[in-house]
Amino acid sequence: MQPNAIDWNDVKKYKYGPQSECAPQYQGHFTWDKYLKETCSVPAPVHCFKQSYTPPSNEFKISMKLEAQDPRNTTSTCIATVVGLTGARLRLRLDGSDNKNDFWRLVDSAEIQPVGNCEKNGGMLQPPLGFRLNASSWPMFLLKTLNGAEMAPIRIFHKEPPSPSHNFFKMGMKLEAVDRKNPHFICPATIGEVRGSEVLVTFDGWRGAFDYWCRFDSRDIFPVGWCSLTGDNLQPPGTKVCIYLNKSGSTGPHLDKKKVQQLPDHFGPARASVVLQQAVQACIDCAYHQKTVFSFLKQGYGGEVISAVFDREQHTLNLPAVNSISYVLRFLEKLCHNLHSDNLFGNQPFTQTHLSLSATEYGHNHNRYLPGETFVLGNSLPRSLAPHSDSMDSALNPTKLVSSSSNLRTPSYRPVLPSCGLPPSTASVVRRLCSRGSDRYLESRDPSRLNGQDPSLWTVEEVMQFVREADPQLGSHADLFRKHEIDGKALLLLRSDMMMKYMGLKLGPALKLCFHIDRLKQGKF
Repeated sequence: MQPNAIDWNDVKKYKYGPQSECAPQYQGHFTWDKYLKETCSVPAPVHCFKQSYTPPSNEFKISMKLEAQDPRNTTSTCIATVVGLTGARLRLRLDGSDNKNDFWRLVDSAEIQPVGNCEKNGGMLQPPLGFRLNASSWPMFLLKTLNGAEMAPIRIFHKEPPSPSHNFFKMGMKLEAVDRKNPHFICPATIGEVRGSEVLVTFDGWRGAFDYWCRFDSRDIFPVGWCSLTGDNLQPPGTKVCIYLNKSGSTGPHLDKKKVQQLPDHFGPARASVVLQQAVQACIDCAYHQKTVFSFLKQGYGGEVISAVFDREQHTLNLPAVNSISYVLRFLEKLCHNLHSDNLFGNQPFTQTHLSLSATEYGHNHNRYLPGETFVLGNSLPRSLAPHSDSMDSALNPTKLVSSSSNLRTPSYRPVLPSCGLPPSTASVVRRLCSRGSDRYLESRDPSRLNGQDPSLWTVEEVMQFVREADPQLGSHADLFRKHEIDGKALLLLRSDMMMKYMGLKLGPALKLCFHIDRLKQGKF
C-alpha cells in the first residue's frame, strides 16, 4: 500500500491552530515593527554589536574542510567539516570528534581559517579534545580525512569585524540572540541587565530558562533585523509545548512495542522543533528496521537533526523548523499513518498500560530525549536518501515500506564511499564489497596468501606481513604499522615525508617502503 505523503500547504493550515492551548504568543508571521510597538521597546543600535553592518555572504558548502579552534580547548587548532548552513553561520564538526559536540561559527569568525593556515604560521594541527581513536593514530587519521576532501577556498572566508570601543548596551534594549541551549535557533531577546563588560541576554517569552550572560562583543548577539537580512529563521517569542505518548495504542508492524514501552511518557516541555525531533527520533529508535521510518522523511530546513543507522552507515537529515504544537501533532499523525500504527501522540496525557519489563532490557536511556539537545548517533555528514534536487514540498516521503531484512540489502541503497585516492578499480572493489552485506567481512583470511588480494582490503596484520616479506631489512619497522593502525587503505596513501614526519622512519627505510608501495599499486607485488 502506498502511504500518503504530507501535503506541505495542508500542514501549514495547522501551524497556528486555535485548538492548541500552548500556541505561541505570536500566531502568524512575526515582525519586529509590530512587536516593538506592542512592547513599547527600542532596538539596540547597530554600533553596540561586534557584527558587520552588512552581513557577510555565505558561500560555504556541506562537507567542505577548514581549520577551526576547538571550542572545548581553544589553544588547539583542528580540522573541521561543514555539516550545516544557515544564514551567515556554519555548523561545524571537528574531524575525529563525536557529533555531540557540533558548534556554530559565523563565516567572518576569526576562529575559522582555510586549511594550511596553521602550518603556515608555524603551528601544528591537533586532535580534538576527546579524540575517539588512539592519539598515536592521529597522523594517519589526518592523512585519511584530508585525502580527496574539498577544502574551503580562501576567497569565501571573511575578516572578523572590530569590537565596539566599549559596552553601549542599556537595560531593556531589544536584539536577536543565539539560543545557546539550541544554538541553531536565533530568537528575539532583551538586555535584562548590564554589568561592566557583560550583558544578561533574556529570551522573550521563555521565563529565564534560556537566559545567559555574555560579553558585549559576543558574536552570538545581533541587531534587530539581522535574520531578515541573512535568511535565518527567527524564532518568535513563545511558550513551551509538550506532547504525550500513547503507549497503549497499536504500534503497527514496524515499531517494537516493547521498546515503545521503555520511552518516556512525554516529550518536552521544550521548543516545538525540539519536541518534534525527540518524537521522530524515538520512532526511529523503536523501529524493527530504522530504514523504514527514515525512508518516509525528507530533508527539511532549519529544524533539528534526526538520524538512523542502516546499510552499515549513519544517515542524518534535518526536520523542518516548527514553532507550534499543532504543527508537531499534525506531522506525527501523518508519520504514524504511514507506519500503519495508531496515532501515538497527543497534547493531553494518555492512560498508560505498561508491559512488565526491566528498565534496561532494551538499553533505552531517557536522557536521550531530554529537551534542548540534538541527538545524532554517528559521525557521518548529513545527507538524505532523497535526491538533493527534490523541492521541499512535503515533510514526509511517499516511499514504499521496507519490511524485510533482505530488502535492507538492496543495491539501490549502496553506501556512497569516497575513493580516498585509490585507483578506480580498487575503489569499485570496495564499493562492491560494501554492497554484499556483512558476510564478506566474516570470511577467514589466510595470512600466507597475499598475492591476488586487493591491497586496499588488507588488515593491519596483513600490511605488517607485506612489510616483512617485501624486504627483510624492513621487518623491524613492521610494528610501527600496528601502532599507527595502518591497514591496506592507509598503506596505499603513504608517502615518504609522512612516514618520516609522523612514524619516525629515517629516509632510507621510508624510500624503500615507498618503492615497494609503488610496485604494489602497479600490481607487481
